[in-house]
Amino acid sequence: MKKYLGMVVMLAASGAATAQSSVTLFGIVDAGLTYAKASGGDSVYGMSNSGNLTSRLGFRGLEDLGGGLKAGFWLEGGFNNDSGTGLTAGSFDFRRRSTISLMGGFGEVRLGRAFTRAYEDLSRHDVFGQVGIGQNQTWYNAPAAVVRGSNMLTYISPSLSGFKASADIGFGETPGSASNNRYLGGSATYDNGPLSLSLAAEQWNDAAYAAGAQTVVLDNTRAYGLGASYNFGSAKLAALVRQQRNKPVTGESVKFNTAHVGAIVPLGAGEARVGYNYYDNTGTDGKAHQLSLGYVYSLSKRTALYGTYAFMKNQKQERFMLTAAGLNMTAPSPGKSQNAITVGIRHSF
Repeated sequence: MKKYLGMVVMLAASGAATAQSSVTLFGIVDAGLTYAKASGGDSVYGMSNSGNLTSRLGFRGLEDLGGGLKAGFWLEGGFNNDSGTGLTAGSFDFRRRSTISLMGGFGEVRLGRAFTRAYEDLSRHDVFGQVGIGQNQTWYNAPAAVVRGSNMLTYISPSLSGFKASADIGFGETPGSASNNRYLGGSATYDNGPLSLSLAAEQWNDAAYAAGAQTVVLDNTRAYGLGASYNFGSAKLAALVRQQRNKPVTGESVKFNTAHVGAIVPLGAGEARVGYNYYDNTGTDGKAHQLSLGYVYSLSKRTALYGTYAFMKNQKQERFMLTAAGLNMTAPSPGKSQNAITVGIRHSF
């Protein structure tokens, strides 16, 4: 009898522990067909991915420790579902996000690799969600721009009347120097009903990038941004501005400026999107203008069809280009234009 009572107690304890913790498998599969033509370059067509939402596979878990304290983890990797390969050298990994967190009334402390808070809080004001040919391209065209960071310690405050603050430090882990390859960033947001505001600033050291046949080594890079969105119900309007300043070890600093305005309008069983992006590169004294149009048609809560058209017009020596994951698109000649169209399907689970 005691044996059976012991088993009942163990099963009850196991059930209680299970009720206090959870692990979720989640993902997105997104594929489409894209055609792109660059003036002075080659046209290309084929299968792309992540045109509406980034294809990914992940696991996340949460454990209730009691007293308002929780522990959680998040492992997420991207993949090219058009070829079945991972994003890094063809292998699947968790480079999109690999974090462990402790959460409570104090907010959240997070360790690992993830989006920088500056990027995450600003990019939410891009009406194309920072994916596909329609997105604001500044983080992919401005040399040495940072989207994610490794070895990051992040703090996210609790929401206080809609206000929230975040801070990141990405350790460079260079022997003998605490500042080499280090990332520092911070952001503040305000959310109140239909209104969302974001402010961000960041600095990272010792980045390098290729400029033609040369490699440019930077002493430091700084970026600042503002974003705002307002949902009127009949339409959501959004805008963001960002400046990135690259300071090389030798030579003059170069600034990359961008501005984005856009709208999302409910239409039928889906939503129409329109966005305009302006780019200014003081290094080439060049500018670029981008117009993006799109429509997402919902088949269900998890499945949608979508179509996007984008046009990029460069001026002077600028060569900003559109991007489509999984497709090797060529940049236009200096001062020339590029256009692209994508149609695809996306499923979330």
